[in-house]
Amino acid sequence: GINAEYGEFQTFQHYFKQINLSMAAYKPEKGVPVDEVTSHRIRITLTSRNLKSLEKVCTDLIMGAKQKELHVTGPVRLPNKNLKITTRKTPCGEGSKTWDRFEMKIHKRVIDLKSPSETVKQITSISIEPGVEVEVTIADS
Repeated sequence: GINAEYGEFQTFQHYFKQINLSMAAYKPEKGVPVDEVTSHRIRITLTSRNLKSLEKVCTDLIMGAKQKELHVTGPVRLPNKNLKITTRKTPCGEGSKTWDRFEMKIHKRVIDLKSPSETVKQITSISIEPGVEVEVTIADS
């Protein structure tokens, strides 16, 4: 049985040892530099009050990253911040007690990239819509 299925291997352990050794060829060894260009984990955080312009900047960033064949995760949609202010309509305090309710929604998106920092400068150099704040943080992988 066993020799017929697995060739020259005597037991299952020998077979799986050979598989593990062949798979080890694909893993980089510790202490050995793989590439001279080090890739970083880069997190781009986008915030805006205008949802359309925020989504447009997100799609532009992701299209630019995919053209450079980078590993892209996102955009992750974080919960909106709803800022509410309730105030009296009348400035003097007289008259019927009517109230105004104002609300401002702040939308937030997070995009994660894995790339060298030079290419991120090229990607983020696209024209960013007014009202969209871009924050780039770099963490070593």
